[in-house]
Amino acid sequence: MRVIGTAGHVDHGKSALIEALTGTHPDRLREEQERGLTIVLGFAWLNLPNGEEIGIVDVPGHRDFIENMLSGIGAIDAALFVVAADEGVMPQTREHLAILDLLQIKGGVVALTKIDLIEDPDWLELVEADVREVLSGTVLDSVPFVRVSARTGAGIPELLEILESTLTEKPRRPDLGRPRLSVDRAFTVAGFGTVVTGTLTDGSLNVGDEVSVLPQGLPGRVRGLQTHKRVNQAAVPGSRTAVNISGIDLDQVHRGDVIVRPKDYQPTRRMDVRFRLLAEATQPVKHNTEMKLFLGSAEVMARLRLIGTDVLIPGEEGWLQLEFAEPIVAVRGDRYILRRPSPPETVGGGSVVDPHPKGRHKRFDDEVLERFDALAEGTPAEIFLQALLPLGAAPFKDVVSAASLDQTVVEDAYEELSANGQVIALSSNPLIQPTSLIASRGYWNKIGVEVGIELENYHHSFPFRHGIPREELKSRLGISAKLFDALTKSLVSEEKIEEKSLREKLPGVSAIPVVKLPLHTVAFLDENKKAVEKLLGMFKQNPFSPPSIKESIAEVGEEIYSALVDLGELIPVSGEVVFRLDDYQDMVASVRHILDAEGTISVAQVRDRFNTSRRYVLAFMEHLDAIGITVRVGDVRRLKS
Repeated sequence: MRVIGTAGHVDHGKSALIEALTGTHPDRLREEQERGLTIVLGFAWLNLPNGEEIGIVDVPGHRDFIENMLSGIGAIDAALFVVAADEGVMPQTREHLAILDLLQIKGGVVALTKIDLIEDPDWLELVEADVREVLSGTVLDSVPFVRVSARTGAGIPELLEILESTLTEKPRRPDLGRPRLSVDRAFTVAGFGTVVTGTLTDGSLNVGDEVSVLPQGLPGRVRGLQTHKRVNQAAVPGSRTAVNISGIDLDQVHRGDVIVRPKDYQPTRRMDVRFRLLAEATQPVKHNTEMKLFLGSAEVMARLRLIGTDVLIPGEEGWLQLEFAEPIVAVRGDRYILRRPSPPETVGGGSVVDPHPKGRHKRFDDEVLERFDALAEGTPAEIFLQALLPLGAAPFKDVVSAASLDQTVVEDAYEELSANGQVIALSSNPLIQPTSLIASRGYWNKIGVEVGIELENYHHSFPFRHGIPREELKSRLGISAKLFDALTKSLVSEEKIEEKSLREKLPGVSAIPVVKLPLHTVAFLDENKKAVEKLLGMFKQNPFSPPSIKESIAEVGEEIYSALVDLGELIPVSGEVVFRLDDYQDMVASVRHILDAEGTISVAQVRDRFNTSRRYVLAFMEHLDAIGITVRVGDVRRLKS
């Protein structure tokens, strides 16, 4: 699931363009509709030509609502940068571009809107050239342009195709196994309670998950999930997600709060960051200045401690230690924006290098600056994790090779990731070996969810089967035997699945290992029960000359017949002949008794003993040969030694 976000000056046609693309006008407040002005975030979705569904965040363009814009723009995958053909580049065009550049929202499309108002084609060429010059050197440098009109529909099909091409080239958001949803909206739904919305990152959420609302630390549980008004059992990274949370009142959760799983994240009141002061900033930044910080959908006051310098002038970069009036949730690598409160101005931004520094740094300490430089390059643990993510699960040695890390640091990196649960060892040996299989927690959680989905679908398709054969499940998942064994062992221990062997108690009959969900049971409907009783009555009436497999299937259907075999009620001894369990056991016991007494037995003796035909006896005796009870010697059988 991907999300794009609009950006651009007020009244340049962002909301109208979204309506033309989706059929939904994103302005949901009465004041917005009356004023024709986007004030808060709007949301919609559409299907690209290839069928992929994407979400859209529509942001305000007016300078008075820039801070509302910041609460929704950080989690998008690409920008739909809107410039009106009749006005060209305007102040918020530049400010929105600066924000996209600071947040490193790479890639997107420029939509040159309102072309129906322009009669002179040369004017469009001039506007487009001006926009390209403004974009030069930013994250939107070299992005494609599309000329569109929301009123006439001109250019809309081309815009959809270019959006598809742009998103196809971008990697999907990784599942790190640590979901977090930065809340941009909270409301109640009658009969359901509190619902929050946001863009889910870094992991998946499932119905029933325990969650925590940070920074308050309030416990809750996922009661329901929706993406684009569709009810889901799970939400994946990158999706616009509505989460119905039980145990949390509406007045306890606010925009900027973060929904996470317990113990995955800790709030912070201080963090170390790399900072770039915009060249267009009107003033230098001095030590101990107070500004507004925007990260995710959070907005807090921050005091800036400049490290290594007393002042930064416009266009310069440097290191800051930020201290907050209220705790926030941040992760290394998160992007942020700083704005001056008065007069309001976007001054710069950058990336988080340490969200949990141990304390205040000395401002002019060479060791502190050296540590910052090292953190900017990435820690060994982060490099190791990035090497593992595309592999999902792999032998330890393969990850080490992909990470290109020195052996002296790789074990410490692994231990760090293992301790915080981001990497899971799939070997029973506590000591990591070169061939030990390891997996990222995100991948581990993902394939665990896939097992549940496969079993649920199988039970729905084959309600009269105990479970899916183990080998068939492994084949459907497309994973190695070693990984599959570790996965099923873990899920069984967590009581999320059950494994059992069908027919394992039958002498000489090969057991069939199957996997099932704990709550699944084989239950015949009333009409099925009548058919089963009738069939078993036919077996009881002629126990040693029973209905054939073909006749049995004709009576109850193939699925019911297979269920009776799985349950052990019927024992097929060939492709045509099947016996009831009690009768089969009587026949085996009788043959053993005769062999114990006489040493050998013939087909004729068995036929006479059970008053049946040669057809049934031959199938039964060949079955006993096949399972290793008897061995044929000429025209007779004896017990296999």
